[in-house]
Amino acid sequence: MKIQSIRGVKDILPDEIWKWQYIESIVHNIFPRYGFREIRLPIFENTRLFTRSIGEATDIVEKEMYTFQDRGGDSITLRPEGTASVVRAYVEHKMYNPPSILKMFYIGPMFRYERPQAGRLRQFNQIGVEAMGSPSPIVDVEVMTMLMEFFKQLGLTDTQLQINSLGSQECRPHYREILITEIEKHLDQLCSNCTNRYQRNPLRILDCKQCGKIAEGLPKLIDHLDPASAEHFSEVQSLLDSAGTPYSVNPNLVRGLDYYNRTAFEVTSQNLGAQNAICGGGRYDTLVEELDGPSTPCFGFALGLERLVSLVPFDNAKTLQKNPDIFIVCLGDEAKTAAFQIAHELRLKGIRIERDYDAGSMKSQMRKANKTQCRFTLILGENEICSGKYLLKNMETGEQIECPAQELATEIAKFSESS
Repeated sequence: MKIQSIRGVKDILPDEIWKWQYIESIVHNIFPRYGFREIRLPIFENTRLFTRSIGEATDIVEKEMYTFQDRGGDSITLRPEGTASVVRAYVEHKMYNPPSILKMFYIGPMFRYERPQAGRLRQFNQIGVEAMGSPSPIVDVEVMTMLMEFFKQLGLTDTQLQINSLGSQECRPHYREILITEIEKHLDQLCSNCTNRYQRNPLRILDCKQCGKIAEGLPKLIDHLDPASAEHFSEVQSLLDSAGTPYSVNPNLVRGLDYYNRTAFEVTSQNLGAQNAICGGGRYDTLVEELDGPSTPCFGFALGLERLVSLVPFDNAKTLQKNPDIFIVCLGDEAKTAAFQIAHELRLKGIRIERDYDAGSMKSQMRKANKTQCRFTLILGENEICSGKYLLKNMETGEQIECPAQELATEIAKFSESS
Protein backbone atom coordinates (compact mmCIF):
# COMPACT_ATOMS: atom_id res chain seq x y z
CA MET A 1 0.00 0.00 0.00
CA LYS A 2 1.31 3.43 -0.92
CA ILE A 3 2.00 5.78 2.00
CA GLN A 4 -0.01 8.97 1.55
CA SER A 5 -0.28 12.22 3.48
CA ILE A 6 -2.52 12.18 6.55
CA ARG A 7 -6.10 13.39 6.16
CA GLY A 8 -6.35 17.11 6.77
CA VAL A 9 -2.81 18.05 5.73
CA LYS A 10 -1.64 19.26 2.36
CA ASP A 11 1.60 19.43 0.40
CA ILE A 12 2.41 22.84 -1.05
CA LEU A 13 4.05 21.84 -4.31
CA PRO A 14 6.69 23.83 -6.24
CA ASP A 15 4.12 24.94 -8.85
CA GLU A 16 2.03 26.54 -6.06
CA ILE A 17 4.59 27.76 -3.53
CA TRP A 18 5.22 30.99 -5.43
CA LYS A 19 1.73 32.16 -4.42
CA TRP A 20 2.61 31.75 -0.76
CA GLN A 21 5.94 33.48 -1.28
CA TYR A 22 4.20 36.36 -3.02
CA ILE A 23 1.82 36.90 -0.06
CA GLU A 24 4.71 36.65 2.39
CA SER A 25 6.67 39.21 0.36
CA ILE A 26 3.79 41.68 0.79
CA VAL A 27 3.81 40.95 4.54
CA HIS A 28 7.53 41.72 4.73
CA ASN A 29 6.97 44.90 2.73
CA ILE A 30 3.97 46.38 4.60
CA PHE A 31 4.19 45.21 8.23
CA PRO A 32 7.64 46.77 8.92
CA ARG A 33 6.24 50.15 7.80
CA TYR A 34 4.10 50.00 10.94
CA GLY A 35 7.00 48.95 13.16
CA PHE A 36 6.40 45.17 13.22
CA ARG A 37 9.33 42.73 13.31
CA GLU A 38 9.23 38.98 12.74
CA ILE A 39 9.39 36.38 15.53
CA ARG A 40 9.78 32.62 14.92
CA LEU A 41 8.13 30.37 17.48
CA PRO A 42 8.38 26.69 18.50
CA ILE A 43 5.83 24.39 16.88
CA PHE A 44 5.05 22.63 20.19
CA GLU A 45 4.63 23.96 23.71
CA ASN A 46 3.74 22.82 27.22
CA THR A 47 0.01 21.96 27.16
CA ARG A 48 -0.69 24.22 30.16
CA LEU A 49 0.18 27.26 28.06
CA PHE A 50 -2.88 26.71 25.89
CA THR A 51 -5.31 25.47 28.56
CA ARG A 52 -4.53 28.57 30.64
CA SER A 53 -4.57 31.11 27.83
CA ILE A 54 -7.23 29.87 25.40
CA GLY A 55 -9.68 28.64 28.05
CA GLU A 56 -10.69 25.11 29.04
CA ALA A 57 -14.30 25.65 27.89
CA THR A 58 -13.32 26.44 24.30
CA ASP A 59 -13.70 24.08 21.35
CA ILE A 60 -9.97 24.29 20.72
CA VAL A 61 -8.99 22.91 24.13
CA GLU A 62 -11.92 20.50 24.50
CA LYS A 63 -11.86 18.95 21.02
CA GLU A 64 -9.16 20.17 18.68
CA MET A 65 -5.69 20.16 20.24
CA TYR A 66 -3.03 17.65 19.25
CA THR A 67 -1.73 16.71 22.69
CA PHE A 68 0.65 13.89 23.62
CA GLN A 69 3.14 12.85 26.30
CA ASP A 70 6.79 13.05 25.35
CA ARG A 71 9.38 10.52 26.53
CA GLY A 72 9.96 12.53 29.66
CA GLY A 73 6.30 12.27 30.62
CA ASP A 74 5.51 15.93 29.94
CA SER A 75 2.24 16.89 28.23
CA ILE A 76 3.08 18.55 24.93
CA THR A 77 0.71 20.23 22.45
CA LEU A 78 1.28 21.21 18.84
CA ARG A 79 0.42 24.89 18.81
CA PRO A 80 -3.23 25.50 17.81
CA GLU A 81 -2.70 29.28 17.62
CA GLY A 82 0.17 31.74 17.87
CA THR A 83 -0.76 34.43 20.39
CA ALA A 84 -0.17 32.29 23.49
CA SER A 85 3.30 31.37 22.21
CA VAL A 86 4.16 35.02 21.54
CA VAL A 87 3.07 35.94 25.08
CA ARG A 88 5.08 33.06 26.54
CA ALA A 89 8.18 34.28 24.66
CA TYR A 90 7.47 37.88 25.75
CA VAL A 91 7.39 36.86 29.42
CA GLU A 92 10.18 34.29 29.28
CA HIS A 93 12.67 36.64 27.61
CA LYS A 94 11.56 39.72 29.58
CA MET A 95 10.83 41.58 26.36
CA TYR A 96 8.97 44.20 28.40
CA ASN A 97 12.35 45.66 29.55
CA PRO A 98 12.81 48.50 28.76
CA PRO A 99 9.07 49.25 28.83
CA SER A 100 7.72 50.35 25.47
CA ILE A 101 5.33 49.04 22.86
CA LEU A 102 6.64 45.91 21.16
CA LYS A 103 5.29 44.95 17.72
CA MET A 104 5.84 41.46 16.30
CA PHE A 105 4.47 39.25 13.52
CA TYR A 106 4.81 35.56 12.78
CA ILE A 107 4.18 33.21 9.87
CA GLY A 108 3.91 29.45 10.35
CA PRO A 109 1.90 26.25 10.75
CA MET A 110 -0.78 25.62 13.41
CA PHE A 111 -2.53 22.36 14.27
CA ARG A 112 -6.17 21.61 15.13
CA TYR A 113 -8.11 18.38 14.84
CA GLU A 114 -11.08 19.64 12.83
CA ARG A 115 -13.23 18.25 10.06
CA PRO A 116 -11.24 19.04 6.90
CA GLN A 117 -13.05 21.25 4.39
CA ALA A 118 -12.27 23.93 1.83
CA GLY A 119 -9.79 26.37 3.34
CA ARG A 120 -9.72 24.54 6.69
CA LEU A 121 -7.07 21.90 7.35
CA ARG A 122 -5.68 20.09 10.40
CA GLN A 123 -2.26 21.52 9.68
CA PHE A 124 -2.82 25.05 8.46
CA ASN A 125 -0.74 28.19 8.19
CA GLN A 126 -1.30 31.55 9.82
CA ILE A 127 0.03 35.07 9.63
CA GLY A 128 -0.30 36.76 13.01
CA VAL A 129 0.42 40.18 14.49
CA GLU A 130 0.79 41.22 18.14
CA ALA A 131 1.22 44.83 19.39
CA MET A 132 2.14 44.64 23.09
CA GLY A 133 2.36 47.40 25.67
CA SER A 134 -0.30 50.05 24.99
CA PRO A 135 -4.04 50.32 25.83
CA SER A 136 -4.54 53.12 23.29
CA PRO A 137 -7.35 52.75 20.74
CA ILE A 138 -4.88 54.23 18.25
CA VAL A 139 -3.03 50.88 18.37
CA ASP A 140 -6.27 49.02 17.60
CA VAL A 141 -6.96 51.20 14.58
CA GLU A 142 -3.37 51.24 13.28
CA VAL A 143 -3.33 47.43 13.25
CA MET A 144 -6.73 47.19 11.53
CA THR A 145 -5.85 49.82 8.92
CA MET A 146 -2.52 48.04 8.28
CA LEU A 147 -4.44 44.82 7.71
CA MET A 148 -6.87 46.44 5.28
CA GLU A 149 -3.94 48.01 3.38
CA PHE A 150 -2.36 44.54 3.21
CA PHE A 151 -5.53 43.13 1.64
CA LYS A 152 -5.67 46.07 -0.78
CA GLN A 153 -2.08 45.42 -1.89
CA LEU A 154 -3.02 41.79 -2.54
CA GLY A 155 -5.82 42.95 -4.84
CA LEU A 156 -8.75 41.93 -2.62
CA THR A 157 -11.71 44.22 -3.28
CA ASP A 158 -14.62 42.50 -1.50
CA THR A 159 -13.35 42.48 2.09
CA GLN A 160 -15.51 43.83 4.92
CA LEU A 161 -14.27 44.92 8.35
CA GLN A 162 -16.68 44.13 11.21
CA ILE A 163 -16.03 45.37 14.75
CA ASN A 164 -17.54 44.96 18.21
CA SER A 165 -16.60 45.60 21.83
CA LEU A 166 -16.39 42.72 24.31
CA GLY A 167 -16.12 45.11 27.25
CA SER A 168 -13.76 44.78 30.19
CA GLN A 169 -13.16 42.21 32.89
CA GLU A 170 -15.24 44.47 35.15
CA CYS A 171 -18.44 44.63 33.09
CA ARG A 172 -18.41 41.15 31.55
CA PRO A 173 -19.34 39.09 34.65
CA HIS A 174 -22.57 41.09 35.07
CA TYR A 175 -23.38 40.69 31.38
CA ARG A 176 -22.68 36.94 31.55
CA GLU A 177 -25.31 36.56 34.25
CA ILE A 178 -27.87 38.50 32.19
CA LEU A 179 -27.00 36.41 29.12
CA ILE A 180 -27.24 33.07 30.93
CA THR A 181 -30.66 34.03 32.36
CA GLU A 182 -31.94 34.81 28.85
CA ILE A 183 -30.35 31.72 27.30
CA GLU A 184 -32.07 29.46 29.82
CA LYS A 185 -35.42 30.56 28.41
CA HIS A 186 -34.45 28.89 25.12
CA LEU A 187 -32.66 25.71 26.27
CA ASP A 188 -34.97 23.41 24.31
CA GLN A 189 -34.03 25.28 21.08
CA LEU A 190 -30.24 25.23 21.48
CA CYS A 191 -27.93 22.90 19.59
CA SER A 192 -26.28 20.19 21.71
CA ASN A 193 -22.94 22.02 21.69
CA CYS A 194 -24.43 25.24 23.11
CA THR A 195 -26.55 23.31 25.62
CA ASN A 196 -23.39 21.74 27.03
CA ARG A 197 -21.33 24.92 27.29
CA TYR A 198 -23.68 27.85 27.87
CA GLN A 199 -22.91 27.96 31.60
CA ARG A 200 -19.16 28.01 31.08
CA ASN A 201 -18.93 30.14 27.94
CA PRO A 202 -22.28 31.79 27.11
CA LEU A 203 -20.73 34.30 24.68
CA ARG A 204 -20.01 31.51 22.20
CA ILE A 205 -23.75 31.12 21.59
CA LEU A 206 -23.79 34.58 20.03
CA ASP A 207 -21.81 33.41 17.00
CA CYS A 208 -23.05 29.81 16.79
CA LYS A 209 -24.25 29.23 13.22
CA GLN A 210 -26.92 26.72 14.34
CA CYS A 211 -28.32 29.00 17.06
CA GLY A 212 -28.27 32.20 15.02
CA LYS A 213 -31.99 33.00 15.33
CA ILE A 214 -31.86 32.66 19.12
CA ALA A 215 -28.69 34.77 19.28
CA GLU A 216 -30.42 37.63 17.47
CA GLY A 217 -32.85 38.05 20.37
CA LEU A 218 -30.28 37.81 23.18
CA PRO A 219 -28.97 40.89 25.05
CA LYS A 220 -25.94 42.49 23.37
CA LEU A 221 -22.73 43.12 25.28
CA ILE A 222 -22.30 46.42 23.45
CA ASP A 223 -25.38 47.66 25.35
CA HIS A 224 -23.84 46.75 28.73
CA LEU A 225 -20.36 48.29 28.46
CA ASP A 226 -18.74 50.10 31.36
CA PRO A 227 -18.02 53.81 30.64
CA ALA A 228 -14.31 53.28 29.93
CA SER A 229 -14.99 50.49 27.41
CA ALA A 230 -17.73 52.52 25.74
CA GLU A 231 -15.38 55.50 25.39
CA HIS A 232 -12.63 53.25 24.01
CA PHE A 233 -14.99 51.77 21.39
CA SER A 234 -16.29 55.22 20.43
CA GLU A 235 -12.74 56.41 19.82
CA VAL A 236 -11.95 53.33 17.72
CA GLN A 237 -14.90 54.15 15.47
CA SER A 238 -13.90 57.81 15.27
CA LEU A 239 -10.33 56.94 14.25
CA LEU A 240 -11.51 54.45 11.61
CA ASP A 241 -13.76 57.17 10.22
CA SER A 242 -10.90 59.67 10.11
CA ALA A 243 -8.69 57.12 8.31
CA GLY A 244 -11.42 56.55 5.72
CA THR A 245 -11.54 52.83 6.55
CA PRO A 246 -15.05 51.38 5.98
CA TYR A 247 -16.43 49.15 8.75
CA SER A 248 -19.67 47.92 10.28
CA VAL A 249 -20.56 47.24 13.92
CA ASN A 250 -21.61 43.62 14.48
CA PRO A 251 -23.03 43.21 18.04
CA ASN A 252 -22.98 39.39 17.72
CA LEU A 253 -19.27 39.26 16.92
CA VAL A 254 -17.30 37.45 19.62
CA ARG A 255 -13.98 35.64 19.51
CA GLY A 256 -13.50 31.95 20.16
CA LEU A 257 -10.74 32.47 22.72
CA ASP A 258 -11.33 33.53 26.33
CA TYR A 259 -8.59 36.13 26.52
CA TYR A 260 -10.18 38.85 24.35
CA ASN A 261 -11.63 42.09 25.76
CA ARG A 262 -12.76 45.45 24.39
CA THR A 263 -12.21 45.74 20.61
CA ALA A 264 -12.86 42.55 18.64
CA PHE A 265 -12.95 42.39 14.85
CA GLU A 266 -13.23 40.13 11.83
CA VAL A 267 -12.60 40.64 8.13
CA THR A 268 -14.93 38.69 5.87
CA SER A 269 -15.12 37.97 2.16
CA GLN A 270 -18.21 37.38 0.03
CA ASN A 271 -16.29 34.75 -1.95
CA LEU A 272 -15.98 32.22 0.89
CA GLY A 273 -19.56 31.03 1.43
CA ALA A 274 -20.92 30.43 4.94
CA GLN A 275 -17.47 30.27 6.59
CA ASN A 276 -16.60 33.72 5.29
CA ALA A 277 -14.05 35.02 7.81
CA ILE A 278 -10.53 35.58 6.45
CA CYS A 279 -9.12 37.08 9.60
CA GLY A 280 -10.02 37.81 13.22
CA GLY A 281 -8.49 39.45 16.24
CA GLY A 282 -8.83 42.06 18.91
CA ARG A 283 -7.58 43.38 22.21
CA TYR A 284 -6.34 41.12 25.02
CA ASP A 285 -5.23 43.22 27.98
CA THR A 286 -4.95 40.53 30.69
CA LEU A 287 -3.31 37.55 28.98
CA VAL A 288 0.31 38.52 29.72
CA GLU A 289 -0.54 38.91 33.38
CA GLU A 290 -2.40 35.59 33.43
CA LEU A 291 0.78 33.94 32.12
CA ASP A 292 2.85 35.40 34.98
CA GLY A 293 4.09 38.53 33.22
CA PRO A 294 3.55 42.19 34.08
CA SER A 295 0.30 43.96 33.23
CA THR A 296 0.58 44.47 29.46
CA PRO A 297 -2.31 45.60 27.24
CA CYS A 298 -2.12 44.01 23.77
CA PHE A 299 -3.84 43.95 20.39
CA GLY A 300 -3.44 41.47 17.55
CA PHE A 301 -4.91 39.29 14.84
CA ALA A 302 -4.37 36.03 12.97
CA LEU A 303 -5.37 35.07 9.43
CA GLY A 304 -5.35 31.77 7.59
CA LEU A 305 -3.00 31.56 4.63
CA GLU A 306 -4.90 28.74 2.91
CA ARG A 307 -8.04 30.85 2.67
CA LEU A 308 -6.07 33.89 1.60
CA VAL A 309 -4.34 31.97 -1.19
CA SER A 310 -7.76 30.92 -2.50
CA LEU A 311 -8.88 34.57 -2.71
CA VAL A 312 -5.90 36.51 -4.05
CA PRO A 313 -5.98 37.37 -7.79
CA PHE A 314 -2.43 36.37 -8.62
CA ASP A 315 -2.48 38.17 -11.97
CA ASN A 316 -1.04 41.05 -9.94
CA ALA A 317 1.93 38.94 -8.84
CA LYS A 318 4.01 39.44 -11.99
CA THR A 319 6.76 41.11 -9.98
CA LEU A 320 7.54 37.80 -8.26
CA GLN A 321 9.95 35.78 -10.38
CA LYS A 322 9.08 32.08 -10.34
CA ASN A 323 10.59 30.71 -13.58
CA PRO A 324 14.17 30.44 -14.85
CA ASP A 325 15.79 33.38 -16.60
CA ILE A 326 17.63 31.10 -19.01
CA PHE A 327 17.35 27.52 -20.21
CA ILE A 328 20.64 26.37 -21.76
CA VAL A 329 20.32 24.13 -24.82
CA CYS A 330 23.48 22.08 -25.41
CA LEU A 331 24.35 20.39 -28.72
CA GLY A 332 27.29 17.98 -28.37
CA ASP A 333 29.67 16.90 -25.62
CA GLU A 334 31.87 19.98 -25.86
CA ALA A 335 28.78 22.17 -25.39
CA LYS A 336 27.78 20.23 -22.27
CA THR A 337 31.12 21.07 -20.67
CA ALA A 338 30.92 24.71 -21.71
CA ALA A 339 27.33 24.96 -20.44
CA PHE A 340 28.41 23.90 -16.97
CA GLN A 341 30.91 26.77 -16.70
CA ILE A 342 28.52 29.33 -18.22
CA ALA A 343 25.71 28.28 -15.88
CA HIS A 344 28.03 28.52 -12.88
CA GLU A 345 29.23 32.03 -13.77
CA LEU A 346 25.73 33.37 -14.53
CA ARG A 347 24.30 31.95 -11.29
CA LEU A 348 27.01 33.80 -9.36
CA LYS A 349 25.66 36.99 -10.99
CA GLY A 350 22.14 36.27 -9.67
CA ILE A 351 20.65 34.85 -12.87
CA ARG A 352 18.36 31.80 -12.63
CA ILE A 353 19.57 28.98 -14.85
CA GLU A 354 18.06 25.64 -15.88
CA ARG A 355 19.37 23.12 -18.40
CA ASP A 356 18.82 19.69 -19.88
CA TYR A 357 21.31 17.33 -18.26
CA ASP A 358 20.66 14.55 -20.79
CA ALA A 359 21.48 16.81 -23.77
CA GLY A 360 19.00 15.25 -26.17
CA SER A 361 18.03 16.57 -29.58
CA MET A 362 17.53 20.28 -30.23
CA LYS A 363 13.78 19.70 -30.54
CA SER A 364 13.45 17.82 -27.26
CA GLN A 365 15.52 20.40 -25.37
CA MET A 366 13.43 23.30 -26.73
CA ARG A 367 10.31 21.41 -25.67
CA LYS A 368 11.70 21.18 -22.12
CA ALA A 369 12.64 24.87 -22.21
CA ASN A 370 9.05 25.75 -23.08
CA LYS A 371 7.76 23.70 -20.15
CA THR A 372 9.91 25.65 -17.69
CA GLN A 373 8.39 28.94 -19.00
CA CYS A 374 11.88 30.40 -19.06
CA ARG A 375 12.38 33.94 -20.34
CA PHE A 376 15.34 33.08 -22.64
CA THR A 377 17.09 30.11 -24.18
CA LEU A 378 20.84 30.10 -24.67
CA ILE A 379 21.82 27.78 -27.52
CA LEU A 380 25.31 26.25 -27.42
CA GLY A 381 26.70 24.17 -30.27
CA GLU A 382 30.04 23.58 -31.95
CA ASN A 383 29.77 26.77 -34.07
CA GLU A 384 28.91 28.94 -31.03
CA ILE A 385 31.81 27.58 -29.00
CA CYS A 386 34.28 28.14 -31.85
CA SER A 387 33.11 31.72 -32.45
CA GLY A 388 32.69 32.60 -28.76
CA LYS A 389 29.26 34.04 -29.59
CA TYR A 390 26.13 32.34 -28.28
CA LEU A 391 22.60 32.47 -29.61
CA LEU A 392 20.25 34.10 -27.08
CA LYS A 393 16.52 33.80 -27.80
CA ASN A 394 13.72 35.75 -26.12
CA MET A 395 11.03 33.10 -25.64
CA GLU A 396 8.20 35.64 -25.48
CA THR A 397 8.97 37.65 -28.62
CA GLY A 398 11.02 35.09 -30.57
CA GLU A 399 13.80 37.66 -31.09
CA GLN A 400 17.32 36.17 -31.36
CA ILE A 401 20.73 37.80 -31.07
CA GLU A 402 24.33 36.63 -31.11
CA CYS A 403 25.98 37.50 -27.83
CA PRO A 404 29.59 37.16 -26.58
CA ALA A 405 29.82 35.14 -23.36
CA GLN A 406 31.07 38.07 -21.29
CA GLU A 407 28.05 40.20 -22.32
CA LEU A 408 25.31 37.68 -21.55
CA ALA A 409 24.24 39.25 -18.25
CA THR A 410 24.07 42.74 -19.84
CA GLU A 411 22.05 41.55 -22.84
CA ILE A 412 19.59 39.69 -20.61
CA ALA A 413 19.03 42.90 -18.67
CA LYS A 414 18.37 44.79 -21.91
CA PHE A 415 15.90 42.14 -23.06
CA SER A 416 14.11 42.34 -19.71
CA GLU A 417 13.70 46.12 -19.93
CA SER A 418 12.21 45.95 -23.44
CA SER A 419 9.86 43.01 -22.77
